Amino acid sequence: MVKPSQRKEMAQTVVAAKGISIRMACVAFGVSESCYRYQPKLGSENDEITNWLIYLTEKETDWGFGLCFDYLRNVKGYRWNHKRVYRIYCELALNLRIRPRRRLKRHKPEPLKQPLRANQVWSIDFMHDQLSDGRKYRLFNVIDDYHREGLAIEAGFSLPSIRVIRELNQLIEWRGKPSVIRCDNGPEFISHDFTKWAKKHSIRVEYIQPGNPQQNAYIERHNRTIRYSWVSKHLFETLEEVQDYATQWLWFYNHERPHKANSGRPPLMVA
Repeated sequence: MVKPSQRKEMAQTVVAAKGISIRMACVAFGVSESCYRYQPKLGSENDEITNWLIYLTEKETDWGFGLCFDYLRNVKGYRWNHKRVYRIYCELALNLRIRPRRRLKRHKPEPLKQPLRANQVWSIDFMHDQLSDGRKYRLFNVIDDYHREGLAIEAGFSLPSIRVIRELNQLIEWRGKPSVIRCDNGPEFISHDFTKWAKKHSIRVEYIQPGNPQQNAYIERHNRTIRYSWVSKHLFETLEEVQDYATQWLWFYNHERPHKANSGRPPLMVA
């Protein structure tokens, strides 16, 4: 079935190319003359929406419509209707960029308890990648589970428990200590130095069960965002480049990147 907008375009093409009358073209293509002569009043705004969607999807290639719309609505303050933005999004064929993968049906894990205040629960974890020369580096990530605020991303070739403790001490000096730290059973987290430090500061360490990363789902989801947003997109030459980019991205994540857990708002916008 041919849409009215497409029939209008065909009628306009015939009038311009063949020189026939508008009335005859409208009868031939089943379009009313009022439809033929109609000029949209929102063309400039639609162009602005188009430019924004193209810019966002080229800059943030892992964003779908939801994050694009939340960014425009909550960060930039545009009040465009979501149906209108989605129509333009589909007309640009941006909804066809990624072919969805078939997912296996699994038992839905029990959701984590939502903290009631900031500094109630912090989640920590490591990530791994490599530089352009093949040297492997690690990222130590810390988030506050309350509004998924990113607290730190520390890069290093080696991140033993001493450096983990040093980074956590800096965070505590900045914003106070958490009641609980959730982590896996990595050697840095079960070491004598780390457990002694936690006991000294009256912080309860909540270890997840081995082989159950879903029990630390908040930081695992955060790690996935980091990997898809910039770690897998860029090949860094030095560790300093990694740390500089991580610092800049963490500011963007907390201040501008929409988060579904916060109703489409960045963490610090609801903190």
